[in-house]
Amino acid sequence: MDVPIEIQHQAMGYDRAATMFSPEGHLLQVEYAEKTVRLGSSSIGLVCKDGVLIVSDRRVNDKLVIPSSANKIHEIDSHIIASAAGILSDARVLIDKARIIAQQNRVTYNTPIEVEEIIREIANMKQLYTQYGGARPFGVSVMVAGIDNGGCKLFSSDITGNYFSYYAMAIGENDEKIKEMLRIKYNENLNIDGGLKLVLGIFKEILGKNFEISRFDVAYVRRDTKKATKLNGDALKKFL
Repeated sequence: MDVPIEIQHQAMGYDRAATMFSPEGHLLQVEYAEKTVRLGSSSIGLVCKDGVLIVSDRRVNDKLVIPSSANKIHEIDSHIIASAAGILSDARVLIDKARIIAQQNRVTYNTPIEVEEIIREIANMKQLYTQYGGARPFGVSVMVAGIDNGGCKLFSSDITGNYFSYYAMAIGENDEKIKEMLRIKYNENLNIDGGLKLVLGIFKEILGKNFEISRFDVAYVRRDTKKATKLNGDALKKFL
């Protein structure tokens, strides 16, 4: 009787360390971490003609939790915002490191940091934890958006430390389904208001009867001001 390949991997111990390749060329601990990301709450990012936008589902509906303490969108610098899906305590470590790097750049060069520099530093740190024994990979995918001298930028990094630039991107639960919808509905001529309506409409379609406007965090950076602005709660109702 043929033994399923997953059982073979477990029997041989290929899934016990992030540094051990399986015979098929997989790092199984890294692939397990990618599954963790897809269990996390969703975030959608868009590049719009007048700025960049991130909308995140907090997925917290406990009345005992203060909503602001469950914020899913973080300000790296005044012109850069970020969100994450997966193990959010892992994300906090990466976000804090990114903030330090952004401030060091301002102190050293008296200029705001480039958006790609932030995602590169995050991705480099994530890659290190796939290469050394005794530590597990970061179980989180990070999306970074901002505006610099190169214009509006949106990046996302995966578990392995790869990152790419996007016009529109989704991470977390239902990411593939959301990306299929974005491929159909996204338009480069959308402004931030139009992009917010699009994203909330996608979430409404995905979540169905579980959709509640109070569970979303929104942040955007406009091209003209290069300043991050956050919205949530009743301020979002007009975009439905």
